[in-house]
Amino acid sequence: MNNTLRILLITLALIVVLFVGSVAFVAGIYNGLVRTSQAVDASWAQVQNVYQRRADLIPNLVQTVAGSANFEKSTMIAVTEARASVGKVNINPTQAPTDPAQLAAFQQAQGQLGSAISRLLVVSENYPDLKSSTNFRDLQAQLEGTENRIAVERERFNVAVQIYNIKVRSFPVVILAGMMGYAPKPYFTAAAGASTAPTVQFNFGSEKK
Repeated sequence: MNNTLRILLITLALIVVLFVGSVAFVAGIYNGLVRTSQAVDASWAQVQNVYQRRADLIPNLVQTVAGSANFEKSTMIAVTEARASVGKVNINPTQAPTDPAQLAAFQQAQGQLGSAISRLLVVSENYPDLKSSTNFRDLQAQLEGTENRIAVERERFNVAVQIYNIKVRSFPVVILAGMMGYAPKPYFTAAAGASTAPTVQFNFGSEKK
C-alpha cells in the first residue's frame, strides 16, 4: 500500500468518524430537547386536569347554593360568568403554551374564577342552612382539595419549564434549538398582590335575589 492510498484511507476514516460523531452529537441534543419538552407538556396536561376538575365542580356548587333561601344572586352570577370566561381562552390542553401572553390570559381567567369561588365560600358563612348541608360541605372540601392540587401542579409545571429552558438556553444547545423549533416556554407567575390578604366587603341588604 503506497503512501497516497494510506493517506486517502486515513482521511476517509476521519471523515466517517467526524460524520458519525456529529450525527450522534446532534441526535443527543435533539433527544434531550424532545425529552424535556415532553416533560413540560405532561406537566401542563396535569395542570389542565386539575383546573378542569375545579370547573366540573362549579355547576353542582351553584345548584346547591341556589337552593339556599335568599343567597346572594350576584355572587352566583360572578362564579358562573368567571367559569364561562375560562372557556373562552383557547389553549391546547396537552401542549404547553409558548406564548407568554396566551399563558397570562389563561392564568388571569383562572385567577378570576378562583376569586369568585373564594367569595362564594366566604359569603356562605352567613347562611346556616347552607353550611349545614352535607352536599355543600362535600363540595367545599373537594374545592379546597382541588385548589391545593392546582398549586402543586403549577409548581411542578414551573420546575419542568425551568429544566427545559435551561437546556434550550445552554451552549451549545442554544445554537441548534431554534433551528429545531424549540424556544423557551413561559412560567406561571404569582398574581399581583398575591402576598397580600384581600379585604372582602359585602352589602347583604342589596344583593338578595
